[in-house]
Order: sequence, then C-alpha cells, then structure tokens
Amino acid sequence: MRDWTDILGRRPTDPAIASMAPGTVGDTSSRKNLTLLIQLRWIAVAGQIVTIAVVQLGLGISLPLKEMSLVIAVLVALNLASLIWLRTNPMVDERGLLIALVLDVTALTVQLYFSGGATNPFVFLYIVQVTLAAVLLDARSTWAIGVLACSCFAGLIAINRPIVLPTGGSDDLLRLYILGALVCFALDAGLLAGFVTRITGNLRERDAHLAAYRQHAIEEDHIVRMGLLASGAAHELGTPLSSLDVILGDWHHLPSLLADAEIKQDIEDMQAAVKRCKSIVTGILLSSGEARGEAPAVTTINAFLNELVDDWRTTRPTSRLQYSNLLSEDLPIVSDSALKQVIFNVLDNAFEASPRRMRFTAERDGETLRLAVEDYGPGFADEMLAQFGKPYNSSKGRPGGGLGLFLVVNVVRKLGGRVSARNRLGGGAVVTIELPLETLMIRQEEHAQ
Repeated sequence: MRDWTDILGRRPTDPAIASMAPGTVGDTSSRKNLTLLIQLRWIAVAGQIVTIAVVQLGLGISLPLKEMSLVIAVLVALNLASLIWLRTNPMVDERGLLIALVLDVTALTVQLYFSGGATNPFVFLYIVQVTLAAVLLDARSTWAIGVLACSCFAGLIAINRPIVLPTGGSDDLLRLYILGALVCFALDAGLLAGFVTRITGNLRERDAHLAAYRQHAIEEDHIVRMGLLASGAAHELGTPLSSLDVILGDWHHLPSLLADAEIKQDIEDMQAAVKRCKSIVTGILLSSGEARGEAPAVTTINAFLNELVDDWRTTRPTSRLQYSNLLSEDLPIVSDSALKQVIFNVLDNAFEASPRRMRFTAERDGETLRLAVEDYGPGFADEMLAQFGKPYNSSKGRPGGGLGLFLVVNVVRKLGGRVSARNRLGGGAVVTIELPLETLMIRQEEHAQ
C-alpha cells in the first residue's frame, strides 16, 4: 500500500508541479530570455543589411562591404549555433546570457569600426546592450557589460576606419548625422520597449512560479506535521480501543444483558463503532508507513471502488448514496489506503452538506480516472471556491475545519492528479477527482518487483 512517507517523498508526476522546482524555474526563464536575444540578433542582422544597402546605394557612401558582410555572416552563424545549443542543452544560466551579450557588443563594435567609429550615429545602440544586461544579469555582470561598452566606445574614437563621404558641405554632413541619430533613437526605443517588456514578463512569470513552489513546500510541510500528529494519536488510541473491544465482547456474552433486546442492540452498535474506529486507526498507521507486515493487496479498479462504497455505506446507513460505476474496463491496480481515505473525506463532506441524497460517479476519460461526488446541499461560497484546497478554509465554523479538503487536494496532486470543485446549477456542489490511470498501474509494477 502507498504510505504517507512515500507520497510526500515522491517526485511529483504533475508536469505543472514538477516544473516549479527552483532550478528548473530559473533555467526556463533563462532559456526564454536567451531565445529573445537570438531574436534580437536576427533583427540586428536584418537592420544591418538594410542600413548598408541604404547608405551604399541610396546615399552613395562607399563602405567596406566585404568586411561588413563577413561580420553579418558571423552573426548568422552565431545565431544558428545558439539555436542548436539551445536544443541540445537543457540548462541555461546567466553565464550563457552574459556570453551572448558580450558577443553582441563585440559584433556591434566591429561593424562600427568599419563604418566611421564613434562618428557613426548608430554608436548609441550600445545603450540597448547595457539595458538588456541590467534587466537580465546580476549587478557584477551588468557592470562588466557597461564597462565593455564604454571601453569599445572610447576605443572607436581613436581607432576606426573613416568613411568617405560624397562631396558636400558641412550642412549635408550634419543633416546625415541627425538623420542617422533619429533612426538610431527610433531603434533604441522600439527594441527596448518590445524586448524589455517581454523579458520582464518572463521574470514575472518566474517569480510567480517560485512563489507557487514556496507555497507548495509550506503545504507539504504542513501535511508532514499533520501526518506525524495523526500517527502519534493513532498509537495512543490503539490501547483504549482494544480495551473497549474486549469489554464489549464480554458484555455480548452476558445473559443478563442479552435478555434485554434494546441493550443487546446498543452493544452491537457500540461494537460496530469500535470496529470502525480501529479500522481508521489501522489505516492511519498503514498510511504513515507502519504495520508493514501486511502485503499490499492486488485488486481491480471496480473491486476497489465497490468495496470502498460498501465500507462507507456501512458507517453511514442513513445516507442515500447513488453509486454509478461507468468504467467499461476493469483494470488491475493495488489497493491504496491513502486514495481510499481521500475519497472517504470527499464523501463525508458531501454527507454533511446533504445527508439524504448524494451521487458518486466513476468513469474513464482516456487515460484518466474521473471520480465525481455530487451533493444537493447549499454549495460552496464564492470565497471558498477561490481558496479551494487551502488549509482552514471551511464553512463549518469549527477549529481545524478545512483540513480534509486540504489533504485531499495535496495527496491527489502528489499522485499526479487534480481536484476541482464547482456549484451545481440546481443547487449543491460537485467535487471531481482526476487521476492518471498510469499512476495506479505503475504502483502495481513497483510492488511486484
């Protein structure tokens, strides 16, 4: 049987939860940001080709086309290599982003060297690289990019290949510089507005995943503490329950008590209640990883559900539970005490809301087992639905309320499934448990080993 320590110690099978591991969240964000840098580099390649064509053909300014074309070819090769690297390397960290920005600054410097150096108005594209570094990298790496950009700018003042301008006065030269500065400013504004917005969106998504991961860690710690408390309480209750069972067994054989039919019935009811309590205590000990002398029971999904419903009806004789098993194929599984207790909790909550009428439906949707419990009570309040599955979120108004559904949601989530709740249109509520059948089948293979 699957125990609490196994459930809490497993790596989650739900991809949405598994992806929230801290390292994975950071890697995913860095991969997205590196993808954005690759896209930005494609834009730079296209922009350089257009700019060279306009300057060479439109303005009649002679440029070293061979050298500048070589730089563009290197950028294209770098982008293709980056795409291949992304596909073959799942891990992306800040060092990869730093290297990408250093290469971009270097490529821009080489292009500016061949096109006038610091006198080229496009020299202010360095601002884009520094801004991206400030958003993507830590303080030390950002300062490194800033110092590199400033050093390259300063070096271009002294070392560059001047461009030969067509014959004209200083007014034409000034007009060309202002026009180039305008284009550069428009590029800076557009690139920063577009890419920084997307990068900050990636960072916000990463922070949201990290916050969710921390919340799940807190909830799991809460489950562990409650599991330890329940295990300790089960140990303490075992002895008095055994004493009560012995005493009631003795009473059941006393002629003086059996002569009264009403007292005899009361004794039998008390014996049934004690038996039920002992069964609950045994289930808690089994779920906490104790009492391992009993081997796990291999059964089928229909037998498991039918036995579960019969056991629950025995303890709730006043309930009118409508049970519909719509499973067409009876799959072999391992009887799971934790899953059984989860379904019991949902049924108990529905019984408290509508003791006279309930419905329990089991069906298969592809490779998913769907269990739906419907009641005809007042339904959930809107604020409860918004905080469904959170601890101490209950309408019962008693201390500790809401822990049942909290455990249900977290145990099912650890099994790779999900729990949802909604209100019915005609009144009442529906709680749905969805579990991948693969999870139950895998457990059978593991126990067989």
